Amino acid sequence: MTDNVLRHFALDGAVALCERYGFGHINETYRVVTENDAWYILQKVNHHVFTDVPALMENVAAVTGYLAQHVDDPRGAMQLVHTTEGMPYYLDEAGDYWRVYVFIRDSICLQKAETAEDFYESAIAFGGFQQLMAGFPAATLHETIPNFHNTIDRYAKFKAAVAADKLGRAASVQEEINFLLAREQEMSTLHTLRLSGELPLRVTHNDTKLNNVMLDAKTRKGLCVIDLDTVMPGLSLYDYGDSIRFGAATAAEDEKDASLMGIDLGLFRVYTRGFLTACPGLTELEVELMPLGAKTMTLECGMRFLTDYLDGDVYFAIHYPEHNLVRTHTQLALVADMEKNWDKMQQIVKEEHKK
Repeated sequence: MTDNVLRHFALDGAVALCERYGFGHINETYRVVTENDAWYILQKVNHHVFTDVPALMENVAAVTGYLAQHVDDPRGAMQLVHTTEGMPYYLDEAGDYWRVYVFIRDSICLQKAETAEDFYESAIAFGGFQQLMAGFPAATLHETIPNFHNTIDRYAKFKAAVAADKLGRAASVQEEINFLLAREQEMSTLHTLRLSGELPLRVTHNDTKLNNVMLDAKTRKGLCVIDLDTVMPGLSLYDYGDSIRFGAATAAEDEKDASLMGIDLGLFRVYTRGFLTACPGLTELEVELMPLGAKTMTLECGMRFLTDYLDGDVYFAIHYPEHNLVRTHTQLALVADMEKNWDKMQQIVKEEHKK
C-alpha cells in the first residue's frame, strides 16, 4: 500500500525502507529511506479527526513555506514534499490522504522534559515559532477546528451540557460546576480582546507539548516545532498558556489525588524566560496577560473534561468511568493554585520581561 502511495511523491531515489515510526495516536506515521540515503516521514492523515484535510494541508503548506524563507538552519522548519503533480498531499483510491515531510536528521523528540533546560528549549522553540510567523497574515489560515479557544462558546456548550444532564451526573458535580461558573466573566477576557483587536491575531500551534518540539541530538537546543495539523489563527497566549498548563504542573493530567496538583513556579519562570527571549515582538498587553493565558487555558481544559463527563464521555478517550472527572479535578486544582500564587506569577513575568 505505502509503495503505491510513495510513487506519487517527488522523492530522491527509489524507496529502500518504509517502516512504522513514532508514538502518534491520530495519524499513521512511517519512516522512509531511499537508495540515495534520503530520509522522509510519510503520514496518512486521519480524516475522521480532521474532516477537511485539503484546508488543513493548505495551512501546513503555507506555514512551512513561509518558515523555510525565514530560518537559517534547514532543520528549523518542517519541509513538505509535494507530489509529482505539485500537490501538498496525495488522495488515494480509498479516500485516504497522505503527505510526506523531509525527515529532520540528527534530532531527538522527548515525551517529557528530563531537565528544566529541556522545558526551556521547548519555550525557545514555540516562542521562536511565534516570532518567525509574526509577519504572516494569520487571518488567511483556515480555522480547522472552529471555536477551538473561543471560551465564550465553550461556556455555552458547558451550560448546555449541565442543563441537559444526559446521565444524571450534574448533581454530584455541583461544586465543580459552581467553580467554573464563578469564573466565566474573567475567562472570557482573552476572546473578547481578540474580537476587539486589542490582542493581535497570530499564527498559533495549538498543541504546544514538548513532544512537538525537535531538539538537536548533540546540543539539545530547540530546532523547530512539528505537528502543524492544529495551526490556526489565534492568540500567542493560547500557545504560551497551554504550555504552562501541561509543562509547569506538579502532577499528571489524570492524577487521581488532585491535592498533588499545583503550579511549579520554578518551571513557570523557566518557560516564561524562554518564550520572552525567543519572541521579543510580543506587545505589552500580551506580556501582561501571560498569567491569564495560563489560567484560561487550564480552566478551559478542565471545563472541556467536565462537559464531556456530563455528556457521557463522547469526546475524550477514557480508561475508567470517572476518568474525565479526575482530569477535571486536576485542572481545577491547578487553576486554584495559580490563583493562590497570582501575585508571584505576575511578578515573575515582570522580572523576566525586563531582562
